[in-house]
Amino acid sequence: FLLSGMLTVFVYSKLWNRSKIMTDLEFYEVRYSGKEAAFLRGFRSIYLGFFFNIFILASAALALLKFAAMMLGINPVLALVIISAIILAYSTIGGLKSILWTDFFLFVVAMGGAFIPVFYIINSPQIGGLGNFLTNDIIVDKLSFFPDFT
Repeated sequence: FLLSGMLTVFVYSKLWNRSKIMTDLEFYEVRYSGKEAAFLRGFRSIYLGFFFNIFILASAALALLKFAAMMLGINPVLALVIISAIILAYSTIGGLKSILWTDFFLFVVAMGGAFIPVFYIINSPQIGGLGNFLTNDIIVDKLSFFPDFT
């Protein structure tokens, strides 16, 4: 899936742009014809538009439920209902623009949540800074670019 997406972006994008095609389903419509092509378009629409999205949304909801149960101490189902209501409200009121701003904000929060604890832990008295961390016997062998096979 990743490889085909990368090929699409870097190799086929110029060809798609020249053909005035916006989606892969539109490509299938232009390139192929007949009942088989219609079946392929329908199958990909259902598979990617329904089942794949359900899997992605369910994995995000599962992460939310685990976070709510562990960090907030509330019933996970209640947390899911509350968060779903909030998302539905701002999506309905603000439209796509509010979703984009929310995704940007959550990206900044996620990056801060990933890097701030690292700086805090590295500078803690137990570690003693980045220099002590990088020269620790436990860490040194894990930092080499090439593995030591001896």
